[in-house]
Amino acid sequence: MLESLKEEVFEANLELVRRGLVLGTWGNASGCDRASGLVAIKPSGVAYDTMRPDHMVIVDLDGNVVEGSLRPSSDTPTHLVLYRAFDGVAGIVHTHSHYATVWAQACRPIPCFGTTHADYFYGEIPITDPLTKAEIANAYEHNTGEVIVRRFKELAPLHVPAVLVAQHGPFAWGDAPQKAVESAEVLEEIARMALDVLSLSPAQPPIERHLLDKHFFRKHGVGAYYGQKINTPDQK
Repeated sequence: MLESLKEEVFEANLELVRRGLVLGTWGNASGCDRASGLVAIKPSGVAYDTMRPDHMVIVDLDGNVVEGSLRPSSDTPTHLVLYRAFDGVAGIVHTHSHYATVWAQACRPIPCFGTTHADYFYGEIPITDPLTKAEIANAYEHNTGEVIVRRFKELAPLHVPAVLVAQHGPFAWGDAPQKAVESAEVLEEIARMALDVLSLSPAQPPIERHLLDKHFFRKHGVGAYYGQKINTPDQK
């Protein structure tokens, strides 16, 4: 079932390791097949060097295991909340990458200081509210997803494809598992850059809105012109 998606999610999980975004079993990646409403996700606690595509667990959007003999990632409820809430998202990754996690543990959003950031994220990387004691005690992983969704009440998830969960770490996403990995990698780099910017210039203001708009929308949206146009079969 969903063999292509399982392979894609398997490769996304390995790519997190290749790109230095996870240590041990600290991360996970998933992918959602929107047509069927099913999700493939990394199994819980399985070492990356022993993992295979057929280890990926298939669950429905309510968290019921549809296929697989292993337990799905303990973060599965968080992924499912995001898939249910964020239209257009078809890949999610969670890491504890160093610099993004530093910002999350400090409970600080990452300001957009320049065009490298603006090419990928439309403004700062938001920080969630801390979970309450009750949210942690009951359905912790589900409530992690809920605090993310609340933070995005007035944000477009595909314009800002990442978030910092307060005192925890980053989640990132995209329209496919590999795009979610890319979001996580760019997030880690801009988190490092932002920390260095503040070490040189503690009062540095964010990028001006007109420059943010230029760099983000030249790559994203209806008027995007960055890169090459991909022709459909009926186009020359």
